[in-house]
Amino acid sequence: MIFSSYQFLLIFFPIVTIVYWVLNHFKYYETAKLWLVAASFYFYAQGSPAFFPFFLGSVVINYVLGITMCQLQEVTQKGQRKLLLALGVLGNVGLLGYYKYMDFFLENVNAIAGTEFVMKKLALPIGISFFTFQLIAFLVDCYRGQTKKYRITEYLLFITFFPQLIVGPIVHHAEITPQFENPENRKLNQQNIALGIFIFAIGCAKKMLLADPMNNNAAEFYNAISPSITMWESWFYTLEYSISYYFDLSGYTDMAIGLALFYNIHLPQNFNAPWKAQTMQEYWQRQHMTLSRFLGGYVFKNVFRKGCWWRNYYIATMATFLVSGIWHGAGWNFIIWGLMNGVLVCIGAWQRYHKKYPPYLVGAGITFFCIILTRVIFVAQDMTDTMMVYRSMFDFQGLFAMGFQNFWNQFSTFVMHHQKLGLLVVISLGICWFAPTTREMAERFKPDWKHFVFAGALLAICLTKMNQVVQFLYFQF
Repeated sequence: MIFSSYQFLLIFFPIVTIVYWVLNHFKYYETAKLWLVAASFYFYAQGSPAFFPFFLGSVVINYVLGITMCQLQEVTQKGQRKLLLALGVLGNVGLLGYYKYMDFFLENVNAIAGTEFVMKKLALPIGISFFTFQLIAFLVDCYRGQTKKYRITEYLLFITFFPQLIVGPIVHHAEITPQFENPENRKLNQQNIALGIFIFAIGCAKKMLLADPMNNNAAEFYNAISPSITMWESWFYTLEYSISYYFDLSGYTDMAIGLALFYNIHLPQNFNAPWKAQTMQEYWQRQHMTLSRFLGGYVFKNVFRKGCWWRNYYIATMATFLVSGIWHGAGWNFIIWGLMNGVLVCIGAWQRYHKKYPPYLVGAGITFFCIILTRVIFVAQDMTDTMMVYRSMFDFQGLFAMGFQNFWNQFSTFVMHHQKLGLLVVISLGICWFAPTTREMAERFKPDWKHFVFAGALLAICLTKMNQVVQFLYFQF
């Protein structure tokens, strides 16, 4: 069950929201919270019924470990906290590793040792990469003494709140739990609901009107890579994939933020016009910001050591992006993708430290070029396909050898066959570079007829297309 589906929009969400506010109206506040927890569990079970018992068990075990560490804050009890933290982190990483990386591990063991282990071919539980990070963050904060002793209801709302459960934003307990405890948030807020509808409509349009058509088209190309692919195909479809990934995840985030506002919950922003960045360091400060925040707070800071500051900064950055690459997928291409981004971020950090910035358009153009190149290795099925795409992208010898007439015929034919999607790419780039962000639009929002018509038109168009449900790219992740 995804946000952009009739089942969610016309049945699940209205029922959950109405019952929640009816319970709050009659001051059954704890019952309302339990209702929201139960609805969130149901939401998850619809997507991963086989994994749901493990998800439930993991959530409960992490709560017990975290609360136990909160009670062991004496200096003499540090060893016990370390043991509980180690058990919790290993348990979470082990569960994630089994489902997400087992086949990758067996494949490499077979290649190195000549064994014949059979691949598990496990279905990846939805959202496991995202809620695993939140559980680990909760445990680390409990170990550090940065959390209070949450009641089980408060904890469950933080972990399972369905708008952000599957694909984020990755939230911190300190920014979610107090909102549910705030008495003012127990009152129906029409302004928040109007804003929520507006933001949801923008996210839905990003997903359905921009991301889905481009993603479907680019996926056909990347699923059938051959040595005969042309330069135009490689650049165009990689650009399509790059844009579609951005609009798919940022669209989901907008939808999540909009839905949460129905419950007076403000989720953190996840994107801030990343394609306007001048360096790759700035890009990752604007792109998937809650993931960057988690990796910075729980990986970078634990690796970084004082001393030779810049040397240690580079080491910590590379370690952080190695973890990011592994987190994004099971395959050597993801590891290389993470390390490539790490190197590019280090270059951006060097530029910032020495204040050696090129003119903005040059820097933004180079960053855009790097985004496209790194996307190839992210979406290709293996390194063989990756290298074929890279070779075709830079096959200038073959380009010049064909002569001007053949070059023009090939180019014009490609353009003629990709008019609609080419126009969609141009419109999407225009939005990325020149349009205000969703956050900026939300800050200027007023519940007037202009915003109502705008949101209504987007939702009406999207509703006509929901008979063809397309999963979010990060849904089963």
